Amino acid sequence: MIQTTGCVVVEQRDNVLVATMSNPPLALMDLEIVEQLGDLVRRVDRDPSVGGVVLTGAHADRFIAHYDVAELLQIARSSPGLRPSAARKALSIAAALRKLPGIDRLLTNSPAAGLRFAERFHEVTRSIESSNAVWVAAINGSALGGGCELALACDVRIACVGDHVIGQPEIMLGITPGGGATQRLSRLLGPATALRLMLSGELLTPERALDVGVVDQVINPEQLLKVAVAEAAGLGTRPKAAIGAVKRAVYHGGSMRLDRGLRFEAAEFVGALGTADAQEAMRVYVNLTGQLDELPAYDPDTVTATLARGRFR
Repeated sequence: MIQTTGCVVVEQRDNVLVATMSNPPLALMDLEIVEQLGDLVRRVDRDPSVGGVVLTGAHADRFIAHYDVAELLQIARSSPGLRPSAARKALSIAAALRKLPGIDRLLTNSPAAGLRFAERFHEVTRSIESSNAVWVAAINGSALGGGCELALACDVRIACVGDHVIGQPEIMLGITPGGGATQRLSRLLGPATALRLMLSGELLTPERALDVGVVDQVINPEQLLKVAVAEAAGLGTRPKAAIGAVKRAVYHGGSMRLDRGLRFEAAEFVGALGTADAQEAMRVYVNLTGQLDELPAYDPDTVTATLARGRFR
């Protein structure tokens, strides 16, 4: 049975929600944190006042640790061994069963709990990628396994200087990353670099993670939250529907065959085109063209002001 004790505490700072994950004493990833992150995604996408989210950890030296290995061992011992082909079928069945009333709770307290957790974790991280807000991981310490995979699902990753490590050490337990790293690291870094990191199980210092491309910035700990909130606030000023459209086109369409990816992009473009925000911004742009006798995108003062506001208005 999966024990859930973690929590996510949320604080609003203007157009940004700062979500702090806590699960003392070891800061392990668990189902309760995943469920609360799922609730947070829904809250963010419903609230027009929120443009960005910052995820960080309450532990002094950890963003959020890996999943509980003792629990994985218990699941492994109590569940029948499955070949990958059978496991794929079992995951599809578990995903379908979860949609039936009452079944989700039964799966959580059954030998299929591991399947259910894997499905739910993927569901939540994909919802972060599809969210109409910008998600920034403020990696305040070490992030291994599921902690690293959660950060990889965010749009921006900022780590702090310190004696911390980031990576996917699952290979040393005889297993593969199960929370998305094989897919997201491959798309982020390219297959060769991602494969090397996951086959070796190398634990990256923040500086090494920056060199490889796993994180976007490494800064002093006392500046971490301030910089992460500023990043989320700035990018979060863009129209929310357009943020979500761009993210889905990149994360989902970018892994498709080119012709399908282009059609996916076009569908997001058409969807965004019909929003009130888009039509108002385009109306302002057309009016400014007449006032300036120049295209606003080529007028330096207009561009500077628009980048600061996040939209033409």
